[in-house]
Amino acid sequence: MDPQAGCVVVTGFGPFRQHLVNPSWEAVQELSKLGLGGDTEVELRTLQLPVDYRAARQEVTRIWEDLRPQLVVHVGMDASTKVIILEQCGKNRGYRDADIRGFRPEGGVCVAGGPEVIASVVSMRAVCRRLAVEDVEMAFSRDAGRYVCDYTYYLSLHLGSGHAALVHVPPRSRGLPASLLAKALQVIIQALLEEVQRPGPKAW
Repeated sequence: MDPQAGCVVVTGFGPFRQHLVNPSWEAVQELSKLGLGGDTEVELRTLQLPVDYRAARQEVTRIWEDLRPQLVVHVGMDASTKVIILEQCGKNRGYRDADIRGFRPEGGVCVAGGPEVIASVVSMRAVCRRLAVEDVEMAFSRDAGRYVCDYTYYLSLHLGSGHAALVHVPPRSRGLPASLLAKALQVIIQALLEEVQRPGPKAW
């Protein structure tokens, strides 16, 4: 893989259960208006993924084959949290919950014969520790939940040699509007890009 130094792809997810507009996609749309900020020359591309294992798989494969980005950041929603969660790794097995079309991956596996766990090349714990966004709390996690978000993340890590990240955002609330989530995403992605672009071995 020869990633393009000038391209980062950020994805959000489509409608899910009662969320006719997924908060992850709202945040990504707001980010597309903000841009990446700073003096970065990296091109930002945004894309909505369906909460559908097969369709998400096709889109993620296309991203890595056609765009060959430097980094892909997937943004998903975690209905049980009130903070932004930075996920370190994706898991290959345990996908037993049906997607919006009622489909479950055969055997609950993402990539047949793939490693049980793939970690991002970026230390999400280190990024989480050194970042601060006003009015936004962030947390680190090593378990992304075994649903379409985690499935997508694992596949992206597999195809992109670890050059991917997954950020879970909470449901929309008065205290955490999409505009504030987008500002937090901007700061997070700047930090992720700094780590990816830094020469030499990664801290992780």
